[in-house]
Amino acid sequence: MDGQELGIEHVTFPQLEEQLAVIVQIKMVVFALAVFVTLSSCLLGCSGNTDSTELKLWSVENQSMAVQLAAVFKEMESLRCEQTTLQQQQSALTQMHTTRDQRRGHNQVGTNILTYGPNDEEEEEEEEGEEEKDSLDSFEGASRRRGDPCFHYTVLDQAWRATNTTTKNKMCDRNVKWKGWYRLYYKGKSLQMPERCVPVNKCGTSSPLWLAGPHPRTRDGIVTRKVCGHWKKKCCAFQSTPIKVKKCRGNYYVYKFTHPSSCYLAYCTDINTLVCGRCRRNQSCVSRDKINWRCKTKRVSSSKIHFFASFPGQLKGKVNRIKYSKVLVNLGRGFNKRTGVFRAPVKGVYQFFFSTQSANTGLKTDLWLVINSYWVAVSHTHVARPSSVGGLSTYMTFLRRGAIVYVTHNCGRSWANSASSTITFGGSLLAQWR
Repeated sequence: MDGQELGIEHVTFPQLEEQLAVIVQIKMVVFALAVFVTLSSCLLGCSGNTDSTELKLWSVENQSMAVQLAAVFKEMESLRCEQTTLQQQQSALTQMHTTRDQRRGHNQVGTNILTYGPNDEEEEEEEEGEEEKDSLDSFEGASRRRGDPCFHYTVLDQAWRATNTTTKNKMCDRNVKWKGWYRLYYKGKSLQMPERCVPVNKCGTSSPLWLAGPHPRTRDGIVTRKVCGHWKKKCCAFQSTPIKVKKCRGNYYVYKFTHPSSCYLAYCTDINTLVCGRCRRNQSCVSRDKINWRCKTKRVSSSKIHFFASFPGQLKGKVNRIKYSKVLVNLGRGFNKRTGVFRAPVKGVYQFFFSTQSANTGLKTDLWLVINSYWVAVSHTHVARPSSVGGLSTYMTFLRRGAIVYVTHNCGRSWANSASSTITFGGSLLAQWR
């Protein structure tokens, strides 16, 4: 059905609304003038003023009051009929556009396309240390994300694809115009393709397509997997065109489907994997028989980071960065003895200590702990009488991956030798954050 069959001009909805508004306004003006003329004629006729009786409108000025009111009511009825006709025409246009949109929707595969930018809620799922990258690295990361199918995919939510569904009308994915990447849903809940043979006449088709291989891990990136179709008691009777699969953060997968080798074949969604959509970030979805799935908490191995170093010599005056050349412990390889800098390998809570030794009477000696260019803690000694005085300070803080920590000799004089190890610097990771 189109606009010509309805007998009306094919116009857009905004234009039709403007035309209706103009017609109604014109009719109301005419109606107001009719009432005004009727009342004026009555008043002038009653007062005997013959100069104004020359005004003629609708040719009823010489008629009786009843006839004039009848003409007014007749015009009102005509206005209602025209307004009703216009409303019917607008309803017909609305129905025509709705039918056209529904026909267009049947030809589309996905329900909608989701596109995430670099500032969306997925931002919090970046890998550790992303915060410490410079602007160039951030730009490159955003560029990579624009091409990541985990952030640009089409939602494929069709209940007939479920492994527990049987339909009379067999579907064939060879007739579908596949484009880009897809994420599988079942009635609004995320799930994945089956990794086992699916019985025939399931998934709304004759030969269901299942993934002939395990789903990839996150670190595997995009992988290619074979797809098989079950027919006549042969689980891989049809070896369809391979597809691409990627696992995304959040325990879901995206697929780049291709046209199957023949009809009637269609890709399946495993109803048993609905539980996987409820797994947390620290959990993975596992199954022994590929039928019963469950969420399993991943074992997190905490990194062991400890270091201890000393300076076997004397320091005097201002030393911007002490290069502790004697390293006794460096578990985790976070400390660099050539620069005297500790760089945090992981994000977490750290504790540091540093010490000095002074023996000059009346001399003040200060050592400062510096974190990311901020002076945060001091080891201070002041020798009031002839003696040797040592100072030890500790500091606990939270660090992001890549944070820089070192010690500076701000003033005074410190001494040590290869046997004493009185000028020291060390630290440990107390708790790692994910």
